[in-house]
Amino acid sequence: AEVRAAFAAPYAAAERRRAVAEFVADIPFDPRHPSHPPLAQIAERTRGLDVPALLLWGPRDPVFGQPYLDDLLERLPQAQVHRYEQASHLVTEDAPQYADAVVQWAADLDHDAGRPAHTRTAPASPGPVTLQRLLARAGEDAPAVAEVGGRTVSWELLERRVGELAAGLATIGVRRGDRVALLVPPSVDLTAAVYAVWRAGAVIVVADKGLGLRGMGRALRGARVDHVIGSTQGLVAARAMHLPGSRIHAGRGTAAALGATVSLAQLARRGRDAPPPPTPSDDDECAVVFTSGATGPAKGVVYRHRQVAAQLRLIAATYGLGPDDRIVAAFAPFALYGPALGIGSAVPDMDVTSPGTLTAAALADAVAAVGGTVVFASPAALRSVRASAPGLSAAQRVTLRGVRLLMSAGAPVPAGLLRALQEVLPAAEAHTPYGMTEALPVTDISLAEIDAAGTGNGVCVGQPLTGVDVAVSPLSATATADGALTTEPHVTGEVCVRGEHVKDRYDALWATERASSRTPGWHRTGDVGHLDDQGRLWVEGRLQHLLSTAAGVVTPVGVEQRVEALDAVRAAAVVGVGPAGIQQVAVVVVPVSGRRRLRASPVAPQPMADAVRAAAGVDVAAVLVTAQLPVDIRHASKVDRLAVAAWAGGVLAGDR
Repeated sequence: AEVRAAFAAPYAAAERRRAVAEFVADIPFDPRHPSHPPLAQIAERTRGLDVPALLLWGPRDPVFGQPYLDDLLERLPQAQVHRYEQASHLVTEDAPQYADAVVQWAADLDHDAGRPAHTRTAPASPGPVTLQRLLARAGEDAPAVAEVGGRTVSWELLERRVGELAAGLATIGVRRGDRVALLVPPSVDLTAAVYAVWRAGAVIVVADKGLGLRGMGRALRGARVDHVIGSTQGLVAARAMHLPGSRIHAGRGTAAALGATVSLAQLARRGRDAPPPPTPSDDDECAVVFTSGATGPAKGVVYRHRQVAAQLRLIAATYGLGPDDRIVAAFAPFALYGPALGIGSAVPDMDVTSPGTLTAAALADAVAAVGGTVVFASPAALRSVRASAPGLSAAQRVTLRGVRLLMSAGAPVPAGLLRALQEVLPAAEAHTPYGMTEALPVTDISLAEIDAAGTGNGVCVGQPLTGVDVAVSPLSATATADGALTTEPHVTGEVCVRGEHVKDRYDALWATERASSRTPGWHRTGDVGHLDDQGRLWVEGRLQHLLSTAAGVVTPVGVEQRVEALDAVRAAAVVGVGPAGIQQVAVVVVPVSGRRRLRASPVAPQPMADAVRAAAGVDVAAVLVTAQLPVDIRHASKVDRLAVAAWAGGVLAGDR
């Protein structure tokens, strides 16, 4: 802020800004200006530049917005791009880490000089694996997708609808590699749109509504979408977010007032008489999905069909999924995978961006609608199911007995919660897969295995799945992960993952991608943990949440678990306060006794503070209490420790 103010200081009055206006007036926009033709020629000749390029961009620039970046990339398609989401016009001031990116990029150029260019040739196939299961069940009348209280479509109808929409998309100019933003709630329309976009060779772009309008807009504009498929509400949001591209309405009518030129129904009618588009290959890009934004601006993650296919094979093999299974997913992406897995799917009647809105009755109704055998839900959704279970009818309880598998992920899942859910889902084997947007699943653990593992420093998330490698990069004394990868037990470091289903890259985040893949073939997850003697992975926190104390590095999760074992504590967050290297440990707890009075002291009562210090296992400088901990919107489970640290630092500095 001080640097920004210093740059603005010379231009405080209108008279002092006159030179800027005169400078802008001298730019030869008018074709009649004598300088315009040579400048236009120079700009055009940039298309012929066969040189490496790195574009570092500030999306918040009030003048040079996304269209300028799009223009540069159209002229320099070989360019690497990194968007510093918080940066504006003065990238070098707003994102001083740009210098490290430039140095690394230049060093990579020297390192790669003389290496032969590698080109990947996709094997011939009848189409990507992501579409083959849908095609294989095309003649069946069994339910493929069910809307609770709404439509249910068969495999035959879904496959026909996907083919018609894909051909219709081609008639309006959707081409291979185009990016299509989907602003449609979980429904038959959304499922059909996803597979139609894939069949057309285009790329779906999915950003969670939980990011908020501003976060979604930043994400989708940065993804450079070419088309938007949206419900009426989605198209209103697209306009508010100033998204580029054509508009397609997922609803009745064209919605011309919202910029749409065609509806999905109209596209399907056009597609009936149109030739099918060229079949995409397994090596084509198919999706840009965004992280939850729980630890910073949401990052776009690019997947190719082959990586999604590997993920599907891994999921099916790990959980024994077959054509007789049907999945009920309180997390929309898993419901969308139903057709690609060749299993029926349904989403409960809930707001998928607010997991706590899932009730036991809604879950039972969704299971009944599709004959569900598998349930996937976040811990927050399962807590709501447990709390509302007394309201289940006898018939609903019978329905839920048909569920054989319960999966929960997104945040650590307490074993007590899984045990409590056995009353609701008595026949279900409970599993908690571990992974992230960039690679899911990585490991898996059942409730029985959680009990067998017992307590330790962190959360035991199980052993790596078949075909997945896990190693750690040991931590240094300064809490950075700079050690050589190892699988030695009891070494704490950054969790690194390798597998066929790992992301292709981060989108328009060159520096982030370079850092996460700096160990060739591996993805550095940003999680911190260790392997035990049985090869099980224990997660201890995130790199950016580590505490750098005078006594060494402290990982937060194990401390939090020990504190949360106290009867008087509902939840806890462990954070560092003060400068790196001499940070003090602060524990912020949510008491079981209820909400702290508005004017009460945030300092924990002495008996609670003593109990927390005795349980923590590390030196604790301060114990504070709060009514609730800030969590992410997508899973309502991941604690924002950076926000907690800022609050705790303020309290200890004298703020209230």
